[in-house]
This record gives sequence, C-alpha cells and structure tokens, in this order.
Amino acid sequence: MAALTAGVITVVNPAPVAAHGAAMAPGSRTFLCWKDGLSPQGNIQPNNPACAAAVAQSGANTLYNWFSVLRSDAGGRTTGFVPDGQLCSGGNSTFSGFNLARNDWPLTHLTAGGNFNFKYSNWAHHPGTFYFYVTRDGFNPSSPLAWSSLEATPFLTVTNPPQQGAVGSNEGHYYFSGRLPTGKSGRHIIYSRWVRSDSQENFFGCSDVVFDGGNGEVTGVGPGSGGPGTPTTPPGNPPTTPPGNPPTTPPAGTSGCTATYRLTGNWSGGFQAEVTVRNSGTSALSGWSTGWTYANGQTIGSLWNGQLSQSGSSVTVRNVAHNGSLAPGASATFGFVGSVSGSTNAVPTPTCSSA
Repeated sequence: MAALTAGVITVVNPAPVAAHGAAMAPGSRTFLCWKDGLSPQGNIQPNNPACAAAVAQSGANTLYNWFSVLRSDAGGRTTGFVPDGQLCSGGNSTFSGFNLARNDWPLTHLTAGGNFNFKYSNWAHHPGTFYFYVTRDGFNPSSPLAWSSLEATPFLTVTNPPQQGAVGSNEGHYYFSGRLPTGKSGRHIIYSRWVRSDSQENFFGCSDVVFDGGNGEVTGVGPGSGGPGTPTTPPGNPPTTPPGNPPTTPPAGTSGCTATYRLTGNWSGGFQAEVTVRNSGTSALSGWSTGWTYANGQTIGSLWNGQLSQSGSSVTVRNVAHNGSLAPGASATFGFVGSVSGSTNAVPTPTCSSA
C-alpha cells in the first residue's frame, strides 16, 4: 500500500472546508466508546468491555478527545510509517488502547454494496481528502490489524465534502453518501484516513462493522452493554461542549468571552493542542483575544486560525479575519503544534477578552 489509488467516488467543493476528527458514521472506536461511557455527570464510565479496556490502558482523556487520533508528521504516509498493529491509533501512543485486537468493540450494522450516509467530525478548519478501506475477506477481529489486513485500494475517496452543524463542536460533521464495499459478510473493520492538503497532519480511525443487512444500527453502546450484543440507537447529536472540559469562567470585567485549552496529541519533545473561544455573553463580539502562561517552557511552532504572539512563557492569540465575529453562544477554534522539554506538559488556564 505504498502507493494508494483513487477510490469509487470523489466529491469536490471549492469552498473552504473544515475537518479535524474521526468517523461518526460508521462510528470509530473512539467516538462510539465516548458515546458508550458518557455519564449524566459528564465523566467517562465505559460500559462496553473493549472500551473499558482501552480506557484502562490509555486513560479517559482519550475519549474526551475522541476526535484527535492524529499524527502531525504523517504527510500521507501509510505502510512502514504507521506500524502493523498500531493502525487504529495511527501510531500515536496516546491512543494505543484502541489498537486492542478484540471482538467486543461497539458495532455498526451495514448492508454490503448498499448506499450509506457517512459522517465525519469537522472539529477544526483544514482542507483535505478522506480515504475509506475495508478489511479483506476472512479477517479475524481477534487479530491485530495490519496493512495486509486491508484491501489494497480504498472503496471510497472523498475530497472537501460539505458539512453541517457547528464547527468546533461534538455534533458538527462532514456528510457524504457512498456505496459500501460489495461481497462482504460478517465482521470487518472500515479503516479511515484523513489527509490534510495544507500540512503534514493526518488522522486515522477504526470503525468496527458487521455486514448483516443492517442500516447503520449500533450495538454494544450504552448502559448494560456487554459488547456487541446489546442493541442501541445510532449515534445522535452529543452536547456542544466536550464533557470534562467546561468553559473557563471569565474573569471579572470581561464581556462574556471564555476559552478552553485542550491537548490533542503528545509525543517525545512535542505536542498538539487546541483552544476554543466562546461568546458566553448576550451581545455579539467583533473580535477576541486569549492568553495563557506556560509552566514547562513550552514553545509554539506553528498555529492556524489565529494570530500568535509569544514572549517567553506568555502567549497571546488574537482572532483572524474570518473568525473574529462571534454571535452569542458561537465559538471559534484554533490549533497549534509546539515543543516541550522534559516529560511534563501542564495544561494552562487561558483568559479571554473582547478585542
């Protein structure tokens, strides 16, 4: 699979688009495990045994950041770059628990050769192409997923599809229809790759499916789930604010602007993070500025969807032209990659003000 060919269909949209996340239909392991474990209190309490095992290995923060299975240095590389047995995490050790070879992950029920309405999270703004693969006939879900486990070419390729829902929220997503692979039956994995065209960053994910004549129904999710035998409804629209990451309370004197800092990836010497700015007031904002102080010598290397100023440990980010105007309740998200010395990468608490 060193050279990848075009798939069945390509959707082209010349308008700027956004994507940063994981498959929502058919649901990726991280997305459906987040759905499975989300409690009324907002914390993660996995019910599905495979989800519980993944959280035991990688921590509950992986589900709060279900949309962040990524490598910032992938550049479209696959075989040899992401090792066999690590495809579901994209070789990102933060999500290693989702590589577990088990047959009790949440399942999406599908009909081989049928049309399906795909959904993919659009958490942040990037153009790029989605590739969807399926495992070969005879695939054993109890075996680690390898590149040789997948059909050589994607059954679906989509470039810059349309989107709906709020960008930078759990319910926002791209949507597109495509034909599912023909001649399949029983358990399989649909493997997704999202390749940004404006950077080296790529996203990865595994969606566990069964071709049994289903129409997108999901099993193995929710209270009482003991694996894929417990029926549930298909994934709905989760809350706008990610659980476990409540907006920072604005300091006195601000005009209702809040900011939330979230780590989305960690590796030796580096990290990736996002900040969501939200207008929590009652009047529109024409601009915003957010800032924080790093405690561990972190340095931001590149940032998108914002104007960066860093002096020592102090960081300030202001809006750019397209995301400065925020109606009440609206939000904007910017992301960045940075470097850090040592093993500690503490999450700062940002402040926010209208510009």
